[in-house]
Amino acid sequence: MSSLFVRRVGKNDGIPVVLLHGFGGSHRTWDDVCAELGRERAILLYDLPGHAASLGYPELGHAVTAARAVRADLAERAPDGFHLVGHSMGGAAAALIALKEPEKARSLTLLAPGGFGPAVNHRALTHYAAARGSEEMRRVLEEFVGFCAELSEDLILRLAAEREAPGAGEALVAISETLHSGGAQKMLPLEAIAALPCPLKLLWGEQDRILPAAQARGLPGVIGVHVFADAGHMLPWEIPSAAARLISENSR
Repeated sequence: MSSLFVRRVGKNDGIPVVLLHGFGGSHRTWDDVCAELGRERAILLYDLPGHAASLGYPELGHAVTAARAVRADLAERAPDGFHLVGHSMGGAAAALIALKEPEKARSLTLLAPGGFGPAVNHRALTHYAAARGSEEMRRVLEEFVGFCAELSEDLILRLAAEREAPGAGEALVAISETLHSGGAQKMLPLEAIAALPCPLKLLWGEQDRILPAAQARGLPGVIGVHVFADAGHMLPWEIPSAAARLISENSR
C-alpha cells in the first residue's frame, strides 16, 4: 500500500474539518473528539505517513513530510478550502499546510503543536517509538498524560496492536530521529503563523511533559490560547469535549 489513508465521517459536503494526529498515533486518536463534534460536519481523518494504515507511504519523516502528503491529497479532496486541526506533530503539519495554503485554510486549531519552542522530551518520544506490548505501552504513556489521567485498557491494547504490523515499530523509530536535532526541535515561523488571515486557537495542557506549556506563552499576534490545568500532552484523549467545542467555535 503506497497511498495516504483518509477516512471521511459526518456530512459528505461542505468545508471539511481536517484532523491530523500526533507522532505514533492514527486517525483513531480523534475518536472521542469526533463523537463530540457529531454528524453535522464534514470531517477528514488522516493517518500520517509511516503511521497505521499509511505505513506503506513512500516517504517517512517529520511534520514537513506529513504536511506535504496531506496538502497534496487536499488539493483534490477539498479544493474549496478546509479547517485544519492538528495535535503535536500533526499540529506542526497543520500549521505548515496553512502557511502554504493561506487562501484555503479557513481556520487553524492546534493542540500542543510541535515547533512552538525548542524544548522537547526527545527521550520520551524515543521510548514511545520503541514500545512493544501492552505493559510497556502503558508505562511509556504515563508520561504523555496528566498526573491524574486514566488510560483505558482498550486504548492501550489498540496502540499495542498497531505496533504489531510488520515494519510499524521500525518506521516510528526512524521518524522519531527526525523530530529533533541535538535534543531540540526545529521552530516553526511563529510570526508568519500569527499573521495568517484565518482564526487561530491554541490548546495546551499545563502538565504536558513532552512539549512544555510555556511554549503557549508570549506568542506574537492575536492567538486564542487555552491552557488546561489538569491535562498533559494527549489532549484529544484527555479533554475531548472541550477540544471539540473549541474546534467547533473556531471553524464556524
